[in-house]
Amino acid sequence: MARHRRDTYYWRAKAEGYRSRAAYKLQQINKKFNVIREDSDVVDLGAAPGGWLEVARELTKRKVVGVDILRIKPMDRITIIRGDITREETVSQIKEAVGEDGADAVICDAAPNLSGNWNLDHARSIALAESALECATRILKPQGNFVVKVFQGDMFKEYLDKVRGEFTYVRAHSPEASRSESAEIYVVGKKFLTAPIRKGEEYDVVIERMGSGGDGTAFVEGFVVFICDTEKGEKVRIKVRDVKPNFAFADVIQRLESPEEEEK
Repeated sequence: MARHRRDTYYWRAKAEGYRSRAAYKLQQINKKFNVIREDSDVVDLGAAPGGWLEVARELTKRKVVGVDILRIKPMDRITIIRGDITREETVSQIKEAVGEDGADAVICDAAPNLSGNWNLDHARSIALAESALECATRILKPQGNFVVKVFQGDMFKEYLDKVRGEFTYVRAHSPEASRSESAEIYVVGKKFLTAPIRKGEEYDVVIERMGSGGDGTAFVEGFVVFICDTEKGEKVRIKVRDVKPNFAFADVIQRLESPEEEEK
């Protein structure tokens, strides 16, 4: 109660009719990153009590779906699903609610029940964020956006790298409405990648043609990969350095066969 008495956003939420002060975090995140647009279909994971759902409903004219294992009081223009996002039946319900094309934005402000043991709470936060990421990759449209809350700690960088493997643009951000003493931070991923390859993966490929800039071009499951310092016909083992929506860049880690050797 003492903290609430000093909390401007708590009283502002009361005065403006939001279910929680967290509403202002999403407003601020969206103002900076534009993850939800007027034409976005939005899924909010771990949505109870509904503060982010209220803001999502203000930001878009399209579908908003809220999911939680806890009960969420009904809200106009919002589809509520009560279920566990790690269960297949819940994911199927989300897909049915949002439509065949998928969601434009998946957001998650969920937090684990706190034990007071920081290492345990951090690990639980990461596990929850990983479940949100896994669910998002199954329901997002190509080029879709993702926002998730995570507690900072030793496992944060590894989680951030996982998100970087799925989105073109990734940032960690702390909105003004987050309490100064809080260890929470929000990971924002934009432009969901549907490419068949991911950053850091290795492949054996053949350079099929040379690009105008002098880089070799190979294909992985039909997806274009640009590789510098190669020649047409050369067989190489590559490691993917960066992935964009329509192409990727990779480096040679081993030369398997040169064009001259092939001719012999």
